[in-house]
Amino acid sequence: MNPSVQNSSNPSASDSGPTPTPMFAVPGFRTSDLPLAAARWGRADALDRVIDDAITGRRIVGAVVIAARDGEIVYQRAAGYADRESRRPVRENEIFRLASMTKAIVSVAALALMDQGELQLEDPVTRWLPEFRPKLADGREPVITIRHLLTHTAGLGYGFLESLDGPYHRLRVSDGLDQSGVTLAENLRRIAAAPLLFEPGTNWHYSVAVDVLGAVLEQVTGSSLPQLVRSIVTAPLRMNSVEFAVPAHTVLATPYGDATPEPVGMTNPFQLSFLGSAINYSPARAFDPDAFPSGGTGMVGTAGDYLRFLEAIRTDGAGVLRPQTAAAMTRNAIGDLGPGPGFGFGLGVQVLKDPAAAQTLLNAGAWNWGGVYGTHYWVDPAERISFVALTNTAVAGMFGAFPSALQRAVYPA
Repeated sequence: MNPSVQNSSNPSASDSGPTPTPMFAVPGFRTSDLPLAAARWGRADALDRVIDDAITGRRIVGAVVIAARDGEIVYQRAAGYADRESRRPVRENEIFRLASMTKAIVSVAALALMDQGELQLEDPVTRWLPEFRPKLADGREPVITIRHLLTHTAGLGYGFLESLDGPYHRLRVSDGLDQSGVTLAENLRRIAAAPLLFEPGTNWHYSVAVDVLGAVLEQVTGSSLPQLVRSIVTAPLRMNSVEFAVPAHTVLATPYGDATPEPVGMTNPFQLSFLGSAINYSPARAFDPDAFPSGGTGMVGTAGDYLRFLEAIRTDGAGVLRPQTAAAMTRNAIGDLGPGPGFGFGLGVQVLKDPAAAQTLLNAGAWNWGGVYGTHYWVDPAERISFVALTNTAVAGMFGAFPSALQRAVYPA
């Protein structure tokens, strides 16, 4: 049985239909306009082949892929299984665990508070979290600022990026993906007890920094992180599916982990080997209202809602951020530091500086990130494209053959 689901385009539409409407002009997406927009773009067949190949090759279980150009949806496809064992197909409005795609949303909330004068980039974290005072290995206590948190230059780390006997493991720091039972305050205490990896501002290292940022935002506003993110970001953009925790009856895509000959269903908990260490997942965390809201990894949502978010930032903030703030978020803010060759980092997103060095087809100035449940996005301002691919397969949906093939389909030689 072929698990693919048909494209969301309306087969009865024709070139004589209405002119596509920019996505922010009306509530929701104009799926009736999709065939005309997609025909003009001309990438649908190539994207279909990539998705079909990944699913029939049993590398990806299910996916929703959606792209917009100039504010119009030019591609939207749901394919594969949301739950392979029950043969439930993926729907276009399938809710996935976003993992680290959460970071950009929480970063926007912080930047919006800066636009309102409630927070400053150079504020020391101790202004808002007086007890959060991690030290360097030599015992010195450096100043960590909000800028350091947003750019991952604070000297903090992640358990899944260190050896299994590293300090975050010894201190039982939660990466925000598990059901550790700790409160955010306790997790901050454990993070602060680990030595900093470097003097803040002198290097780049992916980390729990946005979890710390979430705690700062709670102190700034007096609201919980879910409440403030909803009021500042997701409600204004009508991202109704995007939440930190959902009711027990909510249907989410079943998560799977990479394995041979096919991905295996995640148990609760579930451990996946990753870059010489391991990622500890607890899929049930998404339903746990008592789990601390992880600003780095904690949200769920649909591809359509996340595309709406990306388009808001691409189009000068769309009223959520000032245009100059949206521009600052998506340009390199860390000089020659960065995640890897050709890449820098902005105020919450990775930024492409040199496509040749990064070995990518995207244009300089593109920004992107992904999540370890198998999700990724990118925005190419030069081509005016926003692209979201949510899968339920970790980590093949985040990086590797599948994301690379999707990119090649959008940027043919």
